[in-house]
Amino acid sequence: MKKRYQVVIIGGGPVGVALAVELGQRGIACALIERRREPQRIPKGQNLTQRSVEHFYLWGVADALRAARILPPSYPMSGIVAYRDLNNEYWSAPPLREIVNPYYFQENERLPQYQAEYVLRTRLTQFENVQAWFGWTAECISQDAAGVEVAIAEDGGPGRELLQVDYVVGCDGAHSIVREQSGIVRGGADFEQLMVLALFRSPELHDKLKRFPPRSTYRVIHPDLNGYWQFFGRVDVGESWFFHSPVPTNTTRDNYDFHALLQKTAGFSFACHFDYVDFWDLRIAVAETYQAGRVFIAGDAAHSHPPYGAYGLNNGLDDVVNLGWKLAATLNGWGGEALLASYSKERRPIFKETAEDFIEAGIRRDREFLRRYSPERDPVEFARAWQEHTNASAPNVLTYEPHYEGSPIVCGPPGGVSSARGSHTFKARAGHHLPPQLLSSGRNVFAELGSEFTLLAFDGEDATAATFARAAQALHLPLNIVRDSYDQGRRGYEAKLILVRPDRYIAWAGDAPPADTASLLAKSLARDRNGQRDKQLVRPRE
Repeated sequence: MKKRYQVVIIGGGPVGVALAVELGQRGIACALIERRREPQRIPKGQNLTQRSVEHFYLWGVADALRAARILPPSYPMSGIVAYRDLNNEYWSAPPLREIVNPYYFQENERLPQYQAEYVLRTRLTQFENVQAWFGWTAECISQDAAGVEVAIAEDGGPGRELLQVDYVVGCDGAHSIVREQSGIVRGGADFEQLMVLALFRSPELHDKLKRFPPRSTYRVIHPDLNGYWQFFGRVDVGESWFFHSPVPTNTTRDNYDFHALLQKTAGFSFACHFDYVDFWDLRIAVAETYQAGRVFIAGDAAHSHPPYGAYGLNNGLDDVVNLGWKLAATLNGWGGEALLASYSKERRPIFKETAEDFIEAGIRRDREFLRRYSPERDPVEFARAWQEHTNASAPNVLTYEPHYEGSPIVCGPPGGVSSARGSHTFKARAGHHLPPQLLSSGRNVFAELGSEFTLLAFDGEDATAATFARAAQALHLPLNIVRDSYDQGRRGYEAKLILVRPDRYIAWAGDAPPADTASLLAKSLARDRNGQRDKQLVRPRE
């Protein structure tokens, strides 16, 4: 007998589990298929942005996330950048993502990806409407106009099941079977560079790095490495580390001296014990679309890149929150096919630009710097250029502000485009993340946002709120209305009326009511003003 769900999520890493939590909170019946019974204890995806921690807050586990942190708060999440090795006189400790903390409700956080995954798995157990199939894999995905069928198999066992669903979401990584079977094509850039990832223990390395202020990461740029990084990262304080570096193409675990590589990068000798060594290819890949009919992809299945800048997991969590409310809205009767199509339209340009303008551009910037400047050729010129080069980190952080100004479901500026590049401000702008502000009650506006749409009405007239409420009711749109005075920090919004989406992005902002409130709300759902939806891909829930 076929088992019936509304959504099946294939791949139960942190992105897949996060989507299951997102949909679980929204009452959607879903299944999570994941081969691994326990999270893989590889310390990747460590740096969670402020917006990612906001997601954990709204999933009810921000405190649990912070409690799972391994490094103490005395070790900032920013790092050291050094020339040639960590024993060099040229080094810097530039500020990183912490400089944009004021523009978000939650501060950024650092912990191994598997710790975040444990937190999400624990939250997952609290939803009766979500069934986790740990120890199972997806074998075949087929769809037609009526729905999707997913054949799953017990990993290493005899179990076989056929699942019948409305939608499938592939969160199954860079080698996604969902993407492959759905015919979604990927493009990108291959740097044809093999990289090593080593996990090791060394109290001696910890002691010898005390020449620097306490930091979480230590990055080396070397003129022989074509702009590619060598990178030490702390797992804890005092002993455990991870390390990334370019290595020759023919490198294996058995034919290379990794201890010597670590010592060369550090610039001094130290004892260590290896726990894990593996390899990855330095490449960037972005799917041409994030949707094929009833099938969607998210996280590394949609976009993958080297661990430069901690963009991967954070973008995957943003995928989840963008797609989650749209799936739920459609399944609950107030969304539609065009709303679902906006997922790919909004999210794909963000990562494509992240890859090109931040990751690839960063590699080129380091490469060009190392080719042009040398302390051996001209130490004075190099010292000046080094300071300028390392100081460029802060502007990059300030301008990384993903937004959806070009989305068809927000009232963005004329000619607006969705982009990873923007600016941080407290002004409320359509298509941008809602900045935090205190209400007159002393509570933050984020604590009052509803799980669906919210209208922030500052000094608004009763008639305006009533008009929004009636228009929302006609569209069967759940709308929470928060009223307060237009005073104190709330003036920083520069708008008295702000329509906030379930993903905490702004759909519209203005001082005066819109000319046609019904059309405004309908646009935010990709519907017409009379409430008509496009052709649906949803069957009645059984």
